This record gives sequence, C-alpha cells and structure tokens, in this order.
Amino acid sequence: METKTTFEIVENTETFERMLARVREAQKIYASYTQEQVDEIFRAAAMAANFQRIPLARMAVEETGMGVVEDKVIKNHYAAEYIYNTYKNTKTCGVIEEDPAFGTKKIAEPIGVIAAVIPTTNPTSTAIFKTLLALKTRNGIIISPHPRAKKCTIAAAKVVLDAAVKAGAPEGLFGWIDVPSLELTNKVMAEADIILATGGPGMVNAAYSSGTPALGVGAGNTPAIIDDTADVILAVNSIIHSKTFDNGMICASEQSVIVLDKVYKQVKDEFIKRGCYFLNKAETEKVRKTIIINGALNAKIVGQKAHTIAALAGVEVPESTKIIIGEVESVDISEEFAHEKLSPVLAMYKAKDFDDAIAKAEQLVADGGYGHTSSLYIHIAEKEKMARHQAAMKTCRILVNTPSSQGGIGDLYNFKLAPSLTLGCGSWGGNSVSENVGVKHLINVKTVAERRENMLWFRVPEKVYFKKGCMPLALDELKTEYNKKKAFIVTDTFLYQNGYTKPITDKLDEMNIQYSCFWNVQPDPTLANALEGVQQIRSFEPDVIIALGGGSAMDAAKIMWVLYEHPDADFASMSMDFMDIRKRIYKFPKMGEKAMFVAIPTSAGTGSEVTPFAIITDEKTGTKWPIADYELLPNMAIVDVDNMMNAPKGLTSASGIDVMTHAIEAYVSIMATPFTDGLALQAIKTVFEYLPSAYANGAADPIAREKMAEASCMAGMAFANAFLGVNHSMAHKLGAYHHLPHGVANAVILTDVIRYNAADVPTKMGTFSQYQYPHAKERYIEAAKFAGIKGKNDDEIFENFIAALEDLKEKIGIKKTIKDYGIDEKYFLDTLDEMVENAFNDQCTGANPRYPLMSEIKDIYLKCYYGK
Repeated sequence: METKTTFEIVENTETFERMLARVREAQKIYASYTQEQVDEIFRAAAMAANFQRIPLARMAVEETGMGVVEDKVIKNHYAAEYIYNTYKNTKTCGVIEEDPAFGTKKIAEPIGVIAAVIPTTNPTSTAIFKTLLALKTRNGIIISPHPRAKKCTIAAAKVVLDAAVKAGAPEGLFGWIDVPSLELTNKVMAEADIILATGGPGMVNAAYSSGTPALGVGAGNTPAIIDDTADVILAVNSIIHSKTFDNGMICASEQSVIVLDKVYKQVKDEFIKRGCYFLNKAETEKVRKTIIINGALNAKIVGQKAHTIAALAGVEVPESTKIIIGEVESVDISEEFAHEKLSPVLAMYKAKDFDDAIAKAEQLVADGGYGHTSSLYIHIAEKEKMARHQAAMKTCRILVNTPSSQGGIGDLYNFKLAPSLTLGCGSWGGNSVSENVGVKHLINVKTVAERRENMLWFRVPEKVYFKKGCMPLALDELKTEYNKKKAFIVTDTFLYQNGYTKPITDKLDEMNIQYSCFWNVQPDPTLANALEGVQQIRSFEPDVIIALGGGSAMDAAKIMWVLYEHPDADFASMSMDFMDIRKRIYKFPKMGEKAMFVAIPTSAGTGSEVTPFAIITDEKTGTKWPIADYELLPNMAIVDVDNMMNAPKGLTSASGIDVMTHAIEAYVSIMATPFTDGLALQAIKTVFEYLPSAYANGAADPIAREKMAEASCMAGMAFANAFLGVNHSMAHKLGAYHHLPHGVANAVILTDVIRYNAADVPTKMGTFSQYQYPHAKERYIEAAKFAGIKGKNDDEIFENFIAALEDLKEKIGIKKTIKDYGIDEKYFLDTLDEMVENAFNDQCTGANPRYPLMSEIKDIYLKCYYGK
C-alpha cells in the first residue's frame, strides 16, 4: 500500500498550530467548490479506500492486537461502499432544497474544520467514514488517532486524502497528530469548529466539555430480549453473527441476552450447538474478575477471541469457542457481566415473563447504555408486545429480529437506517444527535428498525433460443425484427478455420447483412487482444456483435462491445468488488446504444451466453479484471448443440464439471432464490445423467450433447442471478497462478468445499439479509435428492452425494489432487499465501454460504493439493 502525502510531523503545540493553519487555508479553498467537483472527489476517495480495505485491515489488527482481519475488511468495505452509496446523490453545496410555492430555500455551507477522534476498536474504518463525510460536506478534518492505532489510522486518512487531491481537492485539507497525546487531543477539540467523536465515555465527555460543538456517541450496553414467540434458531445465530463480528468490538453488539423461561433451555441448547460455552459457577466467578478490574473494563479482553479471554481468567474452553456465556441474575451495575464488554463475552438472564424481560432490559440500558441500542427477537405478529418494548426502551435504535452489530450501523438488515460508524445516543446518552451520525440533529428521534429483506431480481437475456438446429431460425430475427445492417463476428482461430462461422455467414448473406469477422481471440484474452478486435470494429461500425465460441470468445467479445460503445472504459474501476451489485461505487456505462449483442456458445460449460460476466487480462501487468454488471448481458443467446457436437474429450470434461459447479454453488449461494433454484437443480440432475455419455461418446450421443448444452445455459442463468461461491474464488486463483484449466480447477476442490460449507457450525456465515442462518448442508441434501441420490438418512444422502460427484469426476478423467496435475510443490507453497488472500478477495467469495477465513481457504488448498 503506497501513500504519497507527506507533511511536517505533528508532535507538539508548534507543529500542531502550523498544521491547523494549513488545513484552514485548504478548507477555505474547498468551500468554493461546486457540487460536481465535490461529488467527483467523494467518489474517487471512496474507491481508493475500498481498494485498500485488506491492507488497512491487516495494519489495524497487527498494530492494535485486537479484532479479526476478515471482519475489519468488511468494516473498511462498508465504510467506503455503503457511505458512498447513501450520500452519492445528496446535495451538500449551495441550494439543496427549494419550494417555490412556499418560498423556502435551504442553502448548505461547510462548518469549517472537524476534529475527528478515532477509537482503537475501529481505527481504519472510522477514519475512512469520517474523512469521506468531511469531503462530501466541504470540511477540513484533523485526525486524532488512538496512540495504539496511530499508524493504521493515519494510513487510512492518507489513502483518502491522496485520492481526493488527485481528483482535485486542496492538498492540505486533512491533518493528523503523528504523536498523539492528551494535550494535543484536547487542543484539536478546542480549536476545531466541530468535534466528531467516537470512543469511550471519558473522551466523549471531554469533547462535549471542550467548548466546541460536538457530535459524539455514548457507550453501548445492548440488551437482547428473546421472546417465547421468537424464531430461536434465527435469534441465536443472529446474536452469534453479531457478537463474534470483529470479536465484539462494535458498540452496538449484544452485551446481554434476556430469555423468557419458556424457551430458555431451547435457546441455551442452540447456543451450545453453535459453538458457545456456558460457564459453571466457579468459572463464572473467574471471568467476572477478568471482565472488570478496579471498576473498569479490562483492556486486555477487548477484541480478543473467547479462548484467549477464558485463558486470561484461568478457564479452559475449546479453542473454537465462539462466545463465553455467563448465566447471571443481577442486572445491577455491581454485576460485572452487566457491563459493556467489547468482546465475545455475553451475559444471559432468565425472565419469568415479557414484563420481567423488559424490566431487566431497562435496567441494563440504565447501567451504561442509555440512548444506544436495544434488541428484540419476537414473532412480528406480536405488535402489542413490540409496542410495549419500544415505549420502555430509552435507546435510539430498537432492532427487531436483527443482529445488532450489523443492524445498528445501518443499511445491511434494514434499508432506511442510515449507514454510519458513529451512532448517536441523543440526550439520554449525553449526545447531540439521536440517529446514526451523518446529519446534525437537534431533537431526539426514536427509530424502530424491523428486519427487512431487500428486493431481489432475476435478469436474463431478452431472448434465449435453444434446440438442435435452431441457429438459422434465430438469426432470422436480426433482419425480421431488428432490421440489422452490419454484423461483426468474434471467434477464435480454430473455430474459424474449421468452418464454424460458415453457417452464420451463409445466413447473413441470405439476409443481405454485411459482416466482418475477428477470428484471433486467444485463450484467456488480453486487453491487447481485445483492442486488436476493437480497431476492426470501429472501422466497420456494426449494429450487431455476434460472439461465437467458449468463454474466451464470449469474454473478448463483451470487452470489445464495451470499448466500441465506451472507448474510455476504465476496467480497473469496472472490476472493483462489491458487496451488493446495486450499491457498487462505480456506475457501469449504458450498453447497447450502438450494437446489440448475440451470444452463440460452442461448448457446454461457461454459460457466458446468459451471464453478465467477463474477464480480461492486462498483458502489461498480468492483472486479471473480472467485470460483472447486468449491462453486459447479451441481448440474445442461441444455444444450438450443432455447434458443440465435436468438442474434444478434455473440453467436454472440464466444461461439463464447470456446469455442475455453477449449479451447485448457485443453489447454496446466500443469494439463491426460488427463481434460480429450479434452474440449478435441473442442471445438477442433467449433468449427473448426461455428462458421462457426452464425454465417452461425444457426437455419437447427440441427446447427451444437447442436454449438456441446456444444463450449461440453465446453470448460467442460475449463477448470473444467485452468483457463485468460494469454490470459484479458489479455482480462479489456481488458474491464474498455476494455469490449471478452469473446469479442472473447480473439480479438484469441489467436494472439499462442499464439506467445508456443510459444517453445522461454521466459523462465520455469509452476510446477506435473505440468508437467515447456516443451512448449506440442507441445500446440498435437497440437490442430492432431486438428482435421485438416496440414503437411509440425511447424513447418508449427503455422503452419497459427495461419492456420486467423485464417481462422476473419475468417469470424466478428473484427477484426484492438484498435485496430480504436475504443479510443483515448492512453487505451490511459495504462492499459497498470496493465492489465499486473492481468493478471499475474489468477487465470488461474498455469496458463499460460509464466510471464509483466509486460514480456512489455505487449509482447503493444502488438503486439495496433497489429497489429505
């Protein structure tokens, strides 16, 4: 990670004053910028922060010794992507609201210089969040980092500033304290125009006592009530998902669980099943004295793993323990478990009825969580109970059926709760705002956020034609319906020289459509290869592009299409990973204004004819740009098995097992829907039934060939909407680093990934509002049953499913291990760590049902290399 900004080191009063003068001067210049200038700077800075999310996460954990790298990656990603997405269209310059009928007008002016106090718990994500807000509002900002997190906090600020300056912002707009001290922190708070404070109660009180207007947040002590009408599995898994996120350091995370007596045993059993540890009386006492020391939270437990905390207390728990739970009775502040713990340590109370539960929750909020967050798990038909809970809770976030860490920060499990990493607590918490910070508020606002599932989609080409011999009839429409004049064919040398383009050109001749053909598509096409074709396209100026071939031809043609319509296309930005394709920072350009796109596959594998994906390689740097956007969907797909009859065995094997992987991953994806499920299931069943014969007999079994073509297209439509998972993430890197054919790369890790995903108690589950709790194993069993695989119970069906996949792989010539393909052991191990990180960062990883740790990906790679 490179940063360019260098300023005088701020370590004393004199250097601070010079830095403040520099920021004020830059802010005066920035205050004159237009909305368009500010928005471009804001976008560029958000993209830069997003690109650096992993290095910054690593820095934060290495420097502070707290938290989980993979979770901090999510925080950094969220701080860049979700903040940008929420505020990208918000007016912050000049006239922002006007009502001519009533004669009202609102004009935005910047405040000046913000003093941003950054906590050690979220040192990089909070810095990204606050600096982006400063850029959007035309304010200067001075960062006061925590002494134990100064390097990573300053690094995050530099990333944002460098990008902002490159986009046109004044160079001195940000400042920071290089050598933090209480004196300099107090000085920046006293001399700034407003304080944006996140941290402990002492620091926030200092901010409000500084004499400078302050937006600060109070401590959290979130109580979660589990009513006897609640979905217990959802409740427990949501709490685990929240409480283990970054080892419990988000202030909105649950600190206590209050369970109604009727479901207490069920809740306890579910916690145990999911890897949590209940302390006995003696152990509870030991942990009590470890949580709080001399009346204050023990800093040594903050952001640590449950196993580490237990060891500090002299308690033995399994290393895999997710949360330590103490069953306690007192909700008084004298009970150590009743405090905010900022770690995977949880108090659990039994309530005799709902009124008793509310009373306990009220006391816990009063013990140190006024104004922050409370949580309720309940059947949504229980409106009267919900109303009583809302009325009783003096908290500004009341979350219903929602993991409170992810729910409290907004826009992940409820889409009207503003995304923020600074959560206001209103006057109850001694704060000036009662909402998630982003806008200044003068009144308390009580916000109730019920869990909601976001809108889903199913997007495919306008027309998908299939059946043996259908291609000439489908091509008729280029003339009869679309009145096309000029067609540009994109294919590879083999297909061209072996006459595969002739049926197309004959048909074009018949329709008096002029054509030109680019037939030099390379395997794994490069940008230079695509530009070669683009030069030909531009001189020919077609109104339809016809891609003929496998994945490489489709990818190259899609990239040529983009460059033909948008010559200045920025592939680095287009390929930026997203958590939600609709909330991505980069806006993909509109396609189809010059030419429609027709895709004709010649192999039964990629499904690219119906997907919005393409991959292009920059031959100068070796960078692979995976491009994903529904603008890249072909307008028409023609699946005619006549184009696939003579595929060689190797291609049939690799592409066929790729179809199986597409279908399986789409079916267990956290984004799977009933609209994709049917396609995925049918594809799985079809591959089991017809791939062996298609491989063994080729053109001699035209029915098997046609069925595989249909399966490929169906699986393509499924994963185009449900997306893929870590199987593809890992396979992509095996191809990139070791040149293993894509289908083969998927195949050699397939069953090990299935076992990994099917764990009853995964380390972490995927984050998506529709995905309620881990159930991948159930989905695999459903797929197996649909494919006709039987067993005396679900476990046996699951094992038989894996056995059937291994048998299929053997029938089509797939070797057992990565090593069996001649990949050098030393080179594999030398590249392993880099490959692991890149696989974790692959776009496909986010839709996997089990959110993987990098160490887990590494274990799978090693197991699949050695076969043990």
